[in-house]
Amino acid sequence: MSETVFPPDRMAYWRSHAWLAVIAMLGAMGILWVMGNPHVWTGAIGGLAAIGLRGGYLLSDEMTRVWSLGGDVIKGPDQQTIPLADVAELNRLGSTVQIVTHEGHKHLIKYQPDPGATLNAIERAKV
Repeated sequence: MSETVFPPDRMAYWRSHAWLAVIAMLGAMGILWVMGNPHVWTGAIGGLAAIGLRGGYLLSDEMTRVWSLGGDVIKGPDQQTIPLADVAELNRLGSTVQIVTHEGHKHLIKYQPDPGATLNAIERAKV
């Protein structure tokens, strides 16, 4: 069996961060509103800046976190190896595929351009 590689996608990364920014902006504005601050709009700027800085800072690290599927194992960054026989459940979380083992360990294949295809490739390999 040939090896299938699941590299992170830059556009999926930024799309995920755009959603985080929306949540951060709304949350910060809501907190300022509850506190009675007359400048609620500053929460949007703060939330956007926080997630933008986070995204820029972590981009180079996250783009190196490549997973691969070959033989009867899934190999991930940091020398993670998951035997396919240990995979109990696969879940899609936005642009991420979550692998849950029978022992309850959870692993994330993040920022996939097509998480459904990633999930299906692992499902097909399990059979």
